[in-house]
Amino acid sequence: MIEYSRQTETNSQPLILEELVDQFNLVLYNDDVNTFDHVINCLIRICKYELMEAEQCAWIVHVNGKCKVRNGSFDELEGMCNQMMNEGLSVKIE
Repeated sequence: MIEYSRQTETNSQPLILEELVDQFNLVLYNDDVNTFDHVINCLIRICKYELMEAEQCAWIVHVNGKCKVRNGSFDELEGMCNQMMNEGLSVKIE
C-alpha cells in the first residue's frame, strides 16, 4: 500500500504593514468661478496629472462637490495647496 503525506505550505514571507503617520489629503472643492479647462490645466501643471486623470478629477469635483487630489505629509502638500489657491481654486489640506 502506498501512503501519501499531505503537507500544507505556509507563506513564509513576513507581513509588512505600512504605517500611515501624519497622512493628509489635498482636497479640491467645487466652485462657480473656475472653468473646467482652468481646473484641468492646474491639475496637470501643479499635481502632475495626466490629461485623462485631470478631466476625471474635474468631473468628480463637479458632480460630488469635492475630490481628493493628493495625499501625503503636510509639508508635501502645502506647496501644491498654495499654488492651487494662487490660481483661484478652492483647496484645503485635511
